[in-house]
Amino acid sequence: MSHGKLREEKTCLNCGHYVEERFCPHCGQENIESRQPFYFLFTHFIEDFTHYDGQFWRTIHYLFTRPGILTKEYLAGKRQLYVAPVKLYIFISFLTFFLPNILPHAKEEAEKPSHIKKETKAKNQKDISKDIVKDLQKGGVMSNETANATQKALDTLKIEDGKEKTELFDSTFDPKEASIMHAYSMKQYDSILAKDDTGIYTLMRPIAGKVFELKEDGYSKNQIWEKYKENFIHTIPKALFVYLPIFAFFLWLFHNKKKWWYFDHGIFTLHYFSFLLLAILVFIVGEKIASFLPANSLLTLLYILACLGLGLYMTIYFFVAHHRVYETKKRISILKGSVLFIVNYIGLLLMFLVLMYLSFIMLH
Repeated sequence: MSHGKLREEKTCLNCGHYVEERFCPHCGQENIESRQPFYFLFTHFIEDFTHYDGQFWRTIHYLFTRPGILTKEYLAGKRQLYVAPVKLYIFISFLTFFLPNILPHAKEEAEKPSHIKKETKAKNQKDISKDIVKDLQKGGVMSNETANATQKALDTLKIEDGKEKTELFDSTFDPKEASIMHAYSMKQYDSILAKDDTGIYTLMRPIAGKVFELKEDGYSKNQIWEKYKENFIHTIPKALFVYLPIFAFFLWLFHNKKKWWYFDHGIFTLHYFSFLLLAILVFIVGEKIASFLPANSLLTLLYILACLGLGLYMTIYFFVAHHRVYETKKRISILKGSVLFIVNYIGLLLMFLVLMYLSFIMLH
């Protein structure tokens, strides 16, 4: 029920029937003034989900703390007490998309450009080597000619930082490293690609091309990864929505076709995916809060433990919800749940790998 001002006239604006109280007995429309203050648009939107009678909060409470109960209640016909599954999924998707953009994030101390850090470290390594050569020369271990030749070699030596301690992909996806697959430009990348016979450089070429393109537009490597992370988070609700009918199809395959309709599996999937989005939203909000916490503090440790606990709960949640809704014996439920979990885990993993690739290629 909204807090809009009631009309003095008792004729429904929608169907023309007589309205005794607040709502029309014929069509159900609320008999309020057609013109309201601007803020009414926002309050009405929120009220539509919260309903002031606790419908929204009851739904969220059951969704997060009582796996499978919402699905059982809905399939049993108790539908006025809770937010409808599709409506719930859309609203939580909206929150997951919108909330991360408005929450502040602690600014990290600016890092020196990686090429400067490399040059500094290389210079330090050369200086140390030169000092050693001088000591050897003074001690008579190394002749003057040998020392001079060594000094010249050190002056022309190019020391590559991180080559021994980082792998190819580690340096590529490290925001502090300037190179992409050990290349600093697309021309250099293509020259390495021409000599590569593993196929890795061919596979990574679109990603390398996008990174170098964005760097030419003025983005640093760190900014590119942050932009990609933001873009990827925004596409998670869409990806889950696309996978929703596939998830429901696997449920349909593993259960009695006469007892359980595809519609029933769809309701279970909507509630389960709504929970997953809600858990992801908690992770995102937690990460934003944790960015303001001091490093290596007790609060940071508690945050890490909370994340681990939530991750474990997300796994257990499916098995509990599956057992409650489909009411099979525990062993059968665990067996079916395990197979379904593994199959859908692989399916979601493949979808997210494709999503990660496309999200990066579509960056602009």
